[in-house]
Amino acid sequence: MASLLVVEDEQVLAKNIRRTLEKLDHEVAVAPTGADAERLFGELRPDLTLLDLRLPDACGLDLLTRFKTTHPEGIVLLMTAYASVEDAVRAIKLGARDYLQKPLHMDDLRHAVQLALEEAQLQNEVSYFRSRQAQGADLSAIVGDCAAIEELRSRIRRLGSLPASAAPPTVLITGETGTGKGLVARVLHYAGTRADRPFIEVNCAAIPENLVEAELFGYERGAFTDARSAKVGLFQAGDRGTIFLDEIGCLHPNFQMKILKAIDEKTVRPLGARSERRIDVQIVAATNSDLETMVRAGQFREDLLYRLRVAPLNVPPLRDRGADISCLASEFLSELCSLYRMSPKRLSDEAAAAILGYRWPGNVRELRNTLDRAVLFSEADSIEVAALGLPWDATAAANPAPSENAGALQFEIPDGGIRFEEVEKALLLSALRKAGGSQSAAARLLGMTRDTLRYRLEKFGIE
Repeated sequence: MASLLVVEDEQVLAKNIRRTLEKLDHEVAVAPTGADAERLFGELRPDLTLLDLRLPDACGLDLLTRFKTTHPEGIVLLMTAYASVEDAVRAIKLGARDYLQKPLHMDDLRHAVQLALEEAQLQNEVSYFRSRQAQGADLSAIVGDCAAIEELRSRIRRLGSLPASAAPPTVLITGETGTGKGLVARVLHYAGTRADRPFIEVNCAAIPENLVEAELFGYERGAFTDARSAKVGLFQAGDRGTIFLDEIGCLHPNFQMKILKAIDEKTVRPLGARSERRIDVQIVAATNSDLETMVRAGQFREDLLYRLRVAPLNVPPLRDRGADISCLASEFLSELCSLYRMSPKRLSDEAAAAILGYRWPGNVRELRNTLDRAVLFSEADSIEVAALGLPWDATAAANPAPSENAGALQFEIPDGGIRFEEVEKALLLSALRKAGGSQSAAARLLGMTRDTLRYRLEKFGIE
C-alpha cells in the first residue's frame, strides 16, 4: 500500500481517480489547488503524485520543480488535456516519471501507477542490498599495521584514485586460504569510482564445468534443450561494475581462453547468440594456488596469468603479521560479543600469548572461528587458554620450556630423597587446577596426549 496525492481541480475526475486507486488499497489524498498541493505534499511526502499540468492558481511544471527539490524520491506523473512535445520533454527533464493525456482511461491510469510503484520498489531493494553489501567494505576493514598490510592499503588507495574515465586494470589477489582475499576485493570495489555499480562475486570452484560458460556469459532462448528463455550472464549483469572471480585457478583450461578473450576484447558472446556483446566491467581475480607452477604443469594459461597480473595484490598470511594478530583478535571479540548480545570479553594473558605463538594455518578465518567458539562457551569475562581449543604446541610456543643450557626446571633433592610418584601427582593436580579442570588443556600444559593424562589420573585415583 502506497501513499498517493492527486492534484486535480476537476472534482468529478478527481473523485473517480481517488475511487479507482483506493480499490488498489492505496491511501489517496486530493488537492484541488496548487496551494493545497504544496501543503499536503509537505505533510504527507507521498510515494506518488498525480499532478495536473494546469491549475487555477499554479503551473504544474513549477510545482513539479518544487516537489522534486523537497522530496527527490517521490514519483510524479503529469496529467493534462493540453499535451505538447515541448511540455512532455520539459516535464521528463524536471523529473516526471511519465506523462498522461486526458481524457484519462482508468485502466491506463491503474497500469501507469502500479508500474511506477513497482519500479520504485525494485530501485529501493537494489539500493538496500547494495548498501548492505558495502557495509564493512571500506579501507578501515583491513585491520593491521604491519608493513605488508600498509603496502596493501596503499595499493588499494592508488587503484581507487584512478579517474572514472580510466580503463579499469585487471587485478590478481593472491594469498593463502582464509587470509581475506574476498574482503580485499570488496574494499577495492567500494573504494573506487564503481562503488555505486554492481559487485558480482563468482566462486569458480563451485560452478560445474558444463555450466561455467552459461553462467558467466549467458545464453539465448533455444541455445540448448532446457533454454526456454534467454538469460543474462554475470559479465553483462556486472556492466560498469566489478566481477570478482574467486579461485580463478580452478577454471578449466578450455574456458580460460574465453576469459582471456573477454578481457582483451571487452566483449562476450552468450550461448546461441550470433553477435558479440560489449561489456564494461573490471575483472578482479583471486587464488590461493601457485599459478606459475600451474603454468609450468600446463594447467593454467601463461598469457591469461600475465593479463590478470596487471595490478597484483598480495595478502600476507596471519603468522607473518606480528602484533596484527592481537589487533584482529580484539576486533573479533568486540564484534562477536555484540553479535551474541554478551558482555565484553577479553583474553587472559596466557590466552593472548598462545594466540601470538600459534601459526594459524587457517589464517584470519581460523582466528575468527576460534574466538567465536571461545566467546560462546566461556562463561567468565576472561577467556582462558583452554577455551581456545588450540593444539598443544600453541601453548608450548607461547610458554616455551627453557632449554637445558638455560638451566631451567632444576630441582633441589632433599637429603632424605623424595618419592617420584608424589612429584608426578603434584604436577597433574597443578595442571588440572591451571586448566580449570579441563583434561585436554591440562594435557597440553604438560606436553602429553589426553589419553596419557587419563592413564596417569587413573593411576593415582584422581577424579
